[in-house]
Order: sequence, then C-alpha cells, then structure tokens
Amino acid sequence: MHPDDTAEQQPARTRPVGPSTGVTSDERRIGRHRAPEPPRRDARAALTSVPARIALAGGVTCCLGLLAFAGTHHVDRQPRPVQEVLADRAADEQRASRARERAAAPLTVPVPASPRPPAARSATPTPAKPARPRPAAGLTPLQMDNAKKIVDVGVDLGVPRRGMVVAVATAMQESDLHNLASDVLPESYDHPHQGSGSDHDSVGLFQQRPSSGWGSVAQLMRPDYAARAFYAALAEIPGWRDLSVTAAAQAVQISAYPGAYARHEQRATTVVAALT
Repeated sequence: MHPDDTAEQQPARTRPVGPSTGVTSDERRIGRHRAPEPPRRDARAALTSVPARIALAGGVTCCLGLLAFAGTHHVDRQPRPVQEVLADRAADEQRASRARERAAAPLTVPVPASPRPPAARSATPTPAKPARPRPAAGLTPLQMDNAKKIVDVGVDLGVPRRGMVVAVATAMQESDLHNLASDVLPESYDHPHQGSGSDHDSVGLFQQRPSSGWGSVAQLMRPDYAARAFYAALAEIPGWRDLSVTAAAQAVQISAYPGAYARHEQRATTVVAALT
C-alpha cells in the first residue's frame, strides 16, 4: 500500500489469477493511484435541478456585473486601434475647450512675413554701390577718384559738361588731381590729404586760399566742398560758356600762368566723357 493512499483507495487484495480475459477491471481503467470515477449523471437532469438553476443564475449575474465594470473603466484585454484612441482623445479635448472660460484672449503665434510679390515692390530699386571708375587719359586710380568727385558735384548742380571740363582741367593744373595740404597751414594736415604744397596758403584740389575767402581750411580740404566753391565762382563769370577752357579757368583762379590750363583740355574732356 502507498503511504498516501486511504483505506477506501486501497485495491482489493483478491486479484484474479490467470491470463487476462480481455475485460479490464476498474483498477486498470483508472490507474493505481487515482480514485475511481463517480458514476456520471445525466447533464440535462443536473441542469434542470433547482440548485443548479440557482447557481447558474448567480453565475450569469456575476459575469454581467464584471462586464459592466470592465466597460465602465475601459479595461480591454486587447489594445484598441490607434485611430479610435486618437479620435476619442480629440473629442475629449474639444469638449474641455468649449467648457473652459478664458479670462484673456489666447496668445497669437507670430507668423513670418512672406516676401512681397514682385508687383507690390517699389518701382525704384535700391541703388547699388557704384564701382570704382576705370582710370582714363593716363590717370592713376587715385586721380580718377578725385576727378569723379568733381564730376559728381557738377552733375548734382546741373553744370553743363563744358563746365565740368573746365573744373577737371583746373584741378589737373593746380594739384595734379591730388587733395593737398599746405606747409603754411599746419592744421591742414589734420584732415585727410594726399600730399602737400607750399604755394602760400593754398590747399585742396583747386589750391584755393582760405585768406581769399574761399572757405575754412577744414572746408577746403573736402573735395566736394572745394568743387562746389569752384562751380559757384564759375557761375559768376559773365558768359563763361562762350569762353575757352583756359579763359574760363583763369577768370576763376586768377593764376600767374593763365595759359597753363590749355594743355589739360583734351585730357579733361576724355575724363569727363568717361565719367558721364
């Protein structure tokens, strides 16, 4: 006997002797250590009994309660589709937004300004920085820059081209188109300059003298002011348009060598033509 077997589970001591007759006993059907199966009852009879009906009704009620609880708390054994979850979340956010009272207007998100269409832009384009003029008539780049300043002032004042030729030819003779300081006026070195001279107190592109009323040293050392002063003096010469370049320049400068300007006329004409 197995130590765990009960008295009822112990097999009978009397065993049939002899070969098997083909009919197995209850012990062989159930094995050595298993209790014999209880006699089966009719399933229909069991379900129709009163206790069975009561138990079945109670079980159904419990199952329905569990299902209701699971539905209320959204406990799903299998994950819900992503589209369905996002749709429900969006609906919840919309309901919350409509129910929320705002004390102030919502913040406005700044949007980068889109470029204006070509038709809406200004008809006048922004002028580009002018390129440095190409030297002409044998001038250096520095001399050409100074000639351009003289011509630009003449264009601004509406001076005829012949007046610009007179001005450029005069500067060629007086300073070789360099903005010169003066050894007589030490203060002239305090301003931008491109060399020095010693002809009395004459300074600048046109060697104009502060002592003669042309302007202060600081003014005359500025090429644009010096050019304006020359054009203003030329405009006061009666009939200057009918004078030769030499006569017109001499009428303004009152030089000791009036014929010296004539040799620069051709070069000055070429330079003005290149700059206008």
